[in-house]
Amino acid sequence: MKKLVLLMTLICASHGIAQSNLNDLLAAGLNDAERFTTAWLAPVTEASVYSISNGWYNSADAKPLGGFEVSIVGNITGFKNKDDKKSFTLNTADYENLTFTDGSTSKEVATALGDIEGIDVAINALVEGQPVSATFELPSGLASEDINFVPSGYIQASVGLIKGTEVKARFLPKINTDDVKIGLYGFGIQHDFTKHLPADKLLPVAISAVIGYTNLSGEYDFTSTDVIAGENQRLDASFSSWNFSAVVSTRLPVINFYGGLNYITGKSDTNILGRYEIETIAQPIVYNDPFTINNKVSGVSGNIGTKLKLGFFRLNADYNISEFSTLTFGINFGFR
Repeated sequence: MKKLVLLMTLICASHGIAQSNLNDLLAAGLNDAERFTTAWLAPVTEASVYSISNGWYNSADAKPLGGFEVSIVGNITGFKNKDDKKSFTLNTADYENLTFTDGSTSKEVATALGDIEGIDVAINALVEGQPVSATFELPSGLASEDINFVPSGYIQASVGLIKGTEVKARFLPKINTDDVKIGLYGFGIQHDFTKHLPADKLLPVAISAVIGYTNLSGEYDFTSTDVIAGENQRLDASFSSWNFSAVVSTRLPVINFYGGLNYITGKSDTNILGRYEIETIAQPIVYNDPFTINNKVSGVSGNIGTKLKLGFFRLNADYNISEFSTLTFGINFGFR
């Protein structure tokens, strides 16, 4: 369960740094550690925002007054062929204390999605007034573990109001373990413009606008791992996204098709919190709440899908094409 939880958030990638490289990166100084970690995490941040932004609709035909649907929604956001998101160029001229052990000044290194391994760097400098001499391997990413997707999932409910308006809410029940916490919530609204036309019930298609907001937050406490001396050490990550969509769908009794054009905008905030005592040649370097990483994401996407309706039971699936494409599937139970 813990492994699945970690995969559902940015924490899944941050876990790699926390377990093996955080001490080494902080030894290079806060500026170098923050610069590297920002570039390393950016692609998984983007993939996660795109992932949680999907699944807001499976039809443009808004439910009538009192109609409802409860859904279990899952998203698989793939990056297997996104080579440009699996690596970035590390130029030592941009860093104060990091150098490559082989004398190179610039190299492609893995992001949190990547699989480049065996890249060694060295530190030989005064950091916070203390002499530091160390050699370590830069972290790789999810692809090195044969993981080529970022998943998300939640429960979603929709209720029809008057005049073609439908309200929605989504949530992931709060999950707490000894060292991991995660939760998701969101809300949305859909308006069916064709409901205002005189011949609404005779039209073969429906056209709607949908707006949805999603927030995903998680915390990973790794104090007990003893990877680095200190206390209350944790990673706190929060994602939020807005999805603005124009949707069209058929209006048939059993099998329908739908598609949409979407604008997605979102951001993430990742805080490395707690007290960290970095071993050096002389005295330890102590950092408290070392740094916060902020990333913003925006882009356009388009999707096409189908929905099968069998009484109270419905199934839907769609494929969303964007910077990070996503397969969405839903199991739905509804009335009207």
